[in-house]
Amino acid sequence: MAQAPQPGRAPPALRPCTFASSPLPATMEQDIGPHRSCLPAPGSPTGPSRPVESKNEAAMSELVPETRQKPVVPMKPMGINASLLGYIGIDTIIEQMRKKTMKTGFDFNIMVVGQSGLGKSTLVNTLFKSQVSRKSSGWNREEKIPKTVEIKAIGHVIEEGGVKMKLTVIDTPGFGDQINNENCWEPIEKYINEQYEKFLKEEVNIARKKRIPDTRVHCCLYFISPTGHSLRPLDLEFMKHLSKVVNIIPVIAKADTMTLEEKTEFKQRVRKELEVNGIEFYPQKEFDEDLEDKTENDKIRQESMPFAVVGSDKEYQVNGKRVLGRKTPWGIIEVENLTHCEFALLRDFVIRTHLQDLKEVTHNIHYETYRAKRLNDNGGLPPMTVETEENHESNL
Repeated sequence: MAQAPQPGRAPPALRPCTFASSPLPATMEQDIGPHRSCLPAPGSPTGPSRPVESKNEAAMSELVPETRQKPVVPMKPMGINASLLGYIGIDTIIEQMRKKTMKTGFDFNIMVVGQSGLGKSTLVNTLFKSQVSRKSSGWNREEKIPKTVEIKAIGHVIEEGGVKMKLTVIDTPGFGDQINNENCWEPIEKYINEQYEKFLKEEVNIARKKRIPDTRVHCCLYFISPTGHSLRPLDLEFMKHLSKVVNIIPVIAKADTMTLEEKTEFKQRVRKELEVNGIEFYPQKEFDEDLEDKTENDKIRQESMPFAVVGSDKEYQVNGKRVLGRKTPWGIIEVENLTHCEFALLRDFVIRTHLQDLKEVTHNIHYETYRAKRLNDNGGLPPMTVETEENHESNL
């Protein structure tokens, strides 16, 4: 216990200490009472002991990591139950799009490529159930076989259920009919690129049209001769060059000339040759948007391609029904009968399930590739149109 200070002597030096906030014992309170004015107030600096405290605090701060605030994570948007808020009407966008399409219509451009005599025009007429492609009745003795590949485009407007489609069929007479067919695909590739160029020039015009006429080739049906053996070098070269600029759908023409076993083996051989040569036909694997698309398209790529078809625009009576078919000594080959040929699969694929996708792949992939290359070659500037060239010359 501390002794009370004697009279006449200075009080002993007190050792600085820090007091807790709890009350002191009575004996200690009595001893330090006379000297309370010398002590620091609670919470104030304690003089000489402050440097020690600051060292202790620094040491503690090194031992105890600084607590950081967690980053604010945005809350996920909660789904709103439309039934609680009443009917909104989002689903009417489909009807709005349908009405607009019915008013304006749409373009679809299909190219047919193959040797003469494979029934290209007949098949296209059968696809659209109208005379959209003119047949060539063969070469007369007076007529000369064209020395180069010609490009002939014929346009038609087809209306069904109030929907108008401006169909353009591009034929390529003379392809593969020469003794020397070297580079005979070049005029076709040039034509396809010219349509991209035409669309690009319209697109970059300052005062461009509200609706740019679309002459780009959305689909190319390539007709394979039903040899039953393998693809010709010309077939491989054409598809290798053109598959990069257009959607190619390979088709085995006049499939009724092969037996069922021959047809199955030939289809498998064609698929294998295309794979070995790195040729991708439509629908391309890299453009599958989701698992559902991949599953559906894998089935088409592995089972249906190439479509073995028979075309005919003549009707016959079969079991009391009028059907499109070809008459042979052994009976009627029904064009739309899946047990006879795969024409119905081709029609459903091109028109009923993938027509819009053919147009989108043409615009978003093939055209965009051409557009990017042209702009890059031109230093990022749009190509010069006749209008801009005239203005440029007048300014000079």
